[in-house]
Amino acid sequence: MKNAENIIVGISIGDLNGIGGEIVLKTFEDNRFLDFCTPVIFASTKTMGFLKTHFKSGIYFNNINNLEQLAIGKVNVFNCWNEPVKIEFGKEDPKIGEYAIKSLQAATKALKNNAIDVLVTAPINKHNIQSETFNFPGHTDYLARELEGESLMFMVNDTLRVGLLTDHVPVKDIVNHISEELIIKKINTVYKSLKKDFRIRRPKIAVLGINPHTGDNGVIGNEDDAVLRPTLKKLIEDGKLVYGPYAADSFFGSNNYKNFDAIIASYHDQGLIPFKTLSFGQGVNYTAGLSKVRTSPDHGTAYEIAGQGKADENSFKEAIFTAIKIFRNRLEYKHITSNRLKKAPKKI
Repeated sequence: MKNAENIIVGISIGDLNGIGGEIVLKTFEDNRFLDFCTPVIFASTKTMGFLKTHFKSGIYFNNINNLEQLAIGKVNVFNCWNEPVKIEFGKEDPKIGEYAIKSLQAATKALKNNAIDVLVTAPINKHNIQSETFNFPGHTDYLARELEGESLMFMVNDTLRVGLLTDHVPVKDIVNHISEELIIKKINTVYKSLKKDFRIRRPKIAVLGINPHTGDNGVIGNEDDAVLRPTLKKLIEDGKLVYGPYAADSFFGSNNYKNFDAIIASYHDQGLIPFKTLSFGQGVNYTAGLSKVRTSPDHGTAYEIAGQGKADENSFKEAIFTAIKIFRNRLEYKHITSNRLKKAPKKI
């Protein structure tokens, strides 16, 4: 069993014209982080030096060109490029998008090769990262291709976990994406994650309806009756504690969400608006269902305040805490299940 005392945390730097660099610096200016994790920032010595000077940070970097040079208990910067980068805070720039992708690709490669234990991603601009060689709506879709498993956007904090049936899908196309196969796949992913990543032995999951008032018996759409309810019935017959569909408009306001270990929303805004309203600045975006652990803060590039020293690093800190906690939970889960298999009586 791997030593879980000091976790190696890989960090992709995100959009350099946004607040990513600032929240990374602010986080690791607190030396207490180095007692339980070793950060590796995938960027460059020159770039991080510019950010350090701009934000008047007293942080010390250990600069490395390969991951064998990594120093435990230090803030490491892995050089993904050597040329100077023109940073213009608050500006959307395709060239800056290219550096965000270089950082993400290098960090993902390190994660796949077990050179780092977990990945925490600073915010990117989904528009300026697009190119002929990189055509993904965001981190989640890219990592789903690179890492094994069924990916799912899982917004989490200490008391609330919200997963999505569909994520970056236009509203007009949502119902065309929701099928029995998709519902079963996503709920099974959440169920496994709750057990393995969050150490919940018997998860209770609530599912929100697709239509207003879950269709009102077909008056406002029939997808809830035709697709969602029959599929949930199959999952219940399979032994899972799955409840719903619930009308989304009153579910959070009535505090009903507190009765469940996770909530599955049918589409992006149905789940993320209440989540961010209840926990903005403390929430974490976790990509559940992958073979590796990846988290990110619950906000974007925040161009409007970039470079001004106003960014709040708390969500990024929570993303690091959550990644480490899940990594340790996975180690423990693997250890427990391995021991159970060893003790199980052999079939004759």
